[in-house]
Amino acid sequence: MAASVASCCVSFVNAPLKLQSTVCSPLCFLATSSLTPRAISSSKQNPEKKKRYTRVRDEQGQGDFNNNKEGGGSTQTQRMAFKSSSFGSSSSSQQKKDKKESLPTDLRSDPAKIHDASFLDAVVKVYCTHTAPDYSLPWQKQRQFTSTGSAFMIGDGKLLTNAHCVEHDTQVKVKRRGDDRKYVAKVLVRGVDCDIALLSVESEDFWKGAEPLRLGHLPRLQDSVTVVGYPLGGDTISVTKGVVSRIEVTSYAHGSSDLLGIQIDAAINPGNSGGPAFNDQGECIGVAFQVYRSEETENIGYVIPTTVVSHFLTDYERNGKYTGYPCLGVLLQKLENPALRECLKVPTNEGVLVRRVEPTSDASKVLKEGDVIVSFDDLRVGCEGTVPFRSSERIAFRYLISQKFSGDIVELGIIRRGEQEKVQVVLRPRVHLVPYHIDGGQPSYIIIAGLVFTPLSEPLIEEECEDTIGLKLLTKARYSVARFRGEQIVILSQVLANEVNIGYEDMNNQQVLKFNGTHIRNIHHLAHLIDMCKDKYLVFEFEDNYVAVLEREASNSASLCILKDYGIPSERSADLREPYVDPVDDTQALDQGFGDSPVSNLEIGFDGLVWA
Repeated sequence: MAASVASCCVSFVNAPLKLQSTVCSPLCFLATSSLTPRAISSSKQNPEKKKRYTRVRDEQGQGDFNNNKEGGGSTQTQRMAFKSSSFGSSSSSQQKKDKKESLPTDLRSDPAKIHDASFLDAVVKVYCTHTAPDYSLPWQKQRQFTSTGSAFMIGDGKLLTNAHCVEHDTQVKVKRRGDDRKYVAKVLVRGVDCDIALLSVESEDFWKGAEPLRLGHLPRLQDSVTVVGYPLGGDTISVTKGVVSRIEVTSYAHGSSDLLGIQIDAAINPGNSGGPAFNDQGECIGVAFQVYRSEETENIGYVIPTTVVSHFLTDYERNGKYTGYPCLGVLLQKLENPALRECLKVPTNEGVLVRRVEPTSDASKVLKEGDVIVSFDDLRVGCEGTVPFRSSERIAFRYLISQKFSGDIVELGIIRRGEQEKVQVVLRPRVHLVPYHIDGGQPSYIIIAGLVFTPLSEPLIEEECEDTIGLKLLTKARYSVARFRGEQIVILSQVLANEVNIGYEDMNNQQVLKFNGTHIRNIHHLAHLIDMCKDKYLVFEFEDNYVAVLEREASNSASLCILKDYGIPSERSADLREPYVDPVDDTQALDQGFGDSPVSNLEIGFDGLVWA
């Protein structure tokens, strides 16, 4: 069985369109944005990575469109036989939870009047030009490509869309329904983990007669939904209808995070991403952002609910920037087995077992392996890791964490060696040893005598392909957590051949562990050690006990020649010219080994364990 979840945005490139069949890894979510074929050439699919956005995003562009079917009672959008690549902006047919003025007529009872509904005028088409970094050659960028998606007005001169619709943007334009003019938009902030972005348009003409949408409430199961956007298959606005199928914590393909999501059966196609979903009263209940593709399933689309949208907007208003969703930083095991609960001295049928605590989380100061969490802010946690949700439902325990903001303090009720205790934990965003996205867009690098060093990241793994990265690096990326804030896995990406590095030309994708006997903490630390070095030789120690030695003065002399020969503007990225600050608070952290359990819920093969 092949399944995938994709973001829906439509992309176009200044190159011949590549017609491809859909190739999706098992159980993947794809963002629904319409992208250019350029995305296909730069993507490396990996069947082992089941739900990671970097893979599924590239797979989107390989033609998931023809698998979409209309939801019950939905208006069918035009289908195209070809498949275009999806990588940038997204247009998925998922609901948005924004509120609009109530319509005098029920849309379900009088669907013919939907074309007159004023809320349709608040939905705009997004045109984005993307220029993504080249992670294999970190001093340059890839060829630009374009994509289209959807967005909608929320008031105060702002538009809301998906983050993957405007990722790595160099230019963003928007066009209103019934208008032939495109207006330049500015990306104010992106929330990568929740896949939401906020845009602004300065032109007053764009806002003339505009009626912004308002955020609505979380819908109920079987409530009718109408998805509005600009998907593939035409130029004008598209409307499809369906019902709410499920509401639960789900995987967000773009952000590799687990947040509340609304599953619907309305058709969502590339280009729908960022478009709103409405209820029968014309209230916006969410943002379309991804779809689920499988040979055994039909009509599964996802909408970002207004609770997530509100969290994103509140975070931005409070801090002047987006700080992200916090986490508890613990790996939890369900306590369904009675013998397990008895062994842990848990008297009731509740609680989850702490199996691992991340060293970078504040929970590491108060929680220990073997503790049982039985309550979160006085709300009891069941033995399956669920908590009460609304009137008669239950939802994953990590939903409570997602309702908090970075810096919030929560009270946990725990059982430790049979004794009941209360502890307080400060929630912070998770620290990733191998990040899913690069802050600032461009990766860090330093070139020493032709040896190119850069931090390991998920985009680099995707670009290089897992086969060339190697099993050891992949294992560390999938099973190791950061031991301290600021830690990175620094690798020798490649060697630019020159007589000064003879014998090392074939080295690539090797982790460098030490420089002149000193353990390397991150790429900035390596640059600092090299700058401070006065020894005759530069000694690099790699994984598998391999050593590379360069003569310092000869290396310095050859550097300018190598940069000129390969057309490289600088021997290091701009961030490495800043003064180095030691990130290690606890010197014992460097002595801790790498972990042996998955770092993401996507890598866990069964539902008995889950990261919170």
